[in-house]
Amino acid sequence: MILLLLFAVAGGFLWFLSGVPVSEIILSSRADGIVVLTGGASRIEDAIELLAKGNGQRLLISGVNPSTSEREITRLKPEHGNIITCCVDLDRTAVNTITNATETRRWAKNRGFKSLIVVTSNYHMPRAMAELSHQLPDISLVAFPVVSEQLKAGWSSGPTLRLLFVEYVKYMAAIARMRVPILDRMFA
Repeated sequence: MILLLLFAVAGGFLWFLSGVPVSEIILSSRADGIVVLTGGASRIEDAIELLAKGNGQRLLISGVNPSTSEREITRLKPEHGNIITCCVDLDRTAVNTITNATETRRWAKNRGFKSLIVVTSNYHMPRAMAELSHQLPDISLVAFPVVSEQLKAGWSSGPTLRLLFVEYVKYMAAIARMRVPILDRMFA
């Protein structure tokens, strides 16, 4: 029985890894809005670049530290200061992927958006897309995975495998929670 469970976990982890984008993409599509989930290197910069290229009308940076100012965001991409001032919204209330999705739903619905580009780390993308799809079933979502230098170097190092396995466990817990209505309501 334990051996069967180990095979199931290993198989699920391999399946999860096969769904993690391994390279960044060149995005040619446009959406009404762009949302970036904070927490990883270059996510915000990449999202601002997408906004500057016209891939969306507005950008939501979800999960911004309450003490972070617009000026600090502008320092990341000073050449896009005007775009940041006019078209970037900061969500300071989200503290995890569930609340990122909740705040993104509120933001998108208030603006009447029907499509979003989602920017987050490649290993976080499966869970982020699951949470956002769950909260926004009527909105088209386009993934824009950001691949860190750590993951570009390969997945064979201990810390990288640990990071990916922890994310796999979080992903599976999120999927399980979404399928049990009482748990889903508790965390919504």
